[in-house]
Amino acid sequence: MVGITIEEYRGNDFIVNQLKSIIMATNQDIKISTCLWFDNQAEEAAKYYTSILPESKMGKITRYGREGYDIHKKPAGSVMTVQFWLQGNEYLGLNGGPQFRFNEAISFVVQCETQEEIDKYWNKLTEGGDKSAQVCGWLKDKYGLSWQIVPRVLAEMQNSTDTEKTDRLMNALMKMKKLDIAALKQAFENKTVGSPTKKERAEIH
Repeated sequence: MVGITIEEYRGNDFIVNQLKSIIMATNQDIKISTCLWFDNQAEEAAKYYTSILPESKMGKITRYGREGYDIHKKPAGSVMTVQFWLQGNEYLGLNGGPQFRFNEAISFVVQCETQEEIDKYWNKLTEGGDKSAQVCGWLKDKYGLSWQIVPRVLAEMQNSTDTEKTDRLMNALMKMKKLDIAALKQAFENKTVGSPTKKERAEIH
């Protein structure tokens, strides 16, 4: 299958029509959904992701038939697509072959309320992934898909009009792999964690 171009896939009416019918059949109300191209791990990956994230579930699985084998080189009966949901969002995993791979141009962002959530998702999704890709809250999982595990409060701090605060915040963030909420807040406020603010000190006195 190596060497087959996307143009050849587009030219194969069987595969194109199958994908169109699958996407249309999943949910008529959805206007945009995401298709993730895997080599042959779509079902495994879908089960992995749905076991980690809440409000997630598996959906329909379709399989290759004998038609189109000269293009896709997949055995009849093997998994072609896997429908699944992550936190209520629908995805379609496609076992298309090894020639197209994920990169950092696309990433999934997980907004976390607490450090406990960040630690949980970071530890789960980094298992078997590329350690060199772990920077500034970004990671690659064992399938090569990129994720951003970020605290929801980060956006609030980044939206501040105080450039001194946002500069300190960015400086701290750029030195991190997994994000540390307390350390980010400390840098933003330019104080030691747990130390009183000016207002608090005034109230004490």
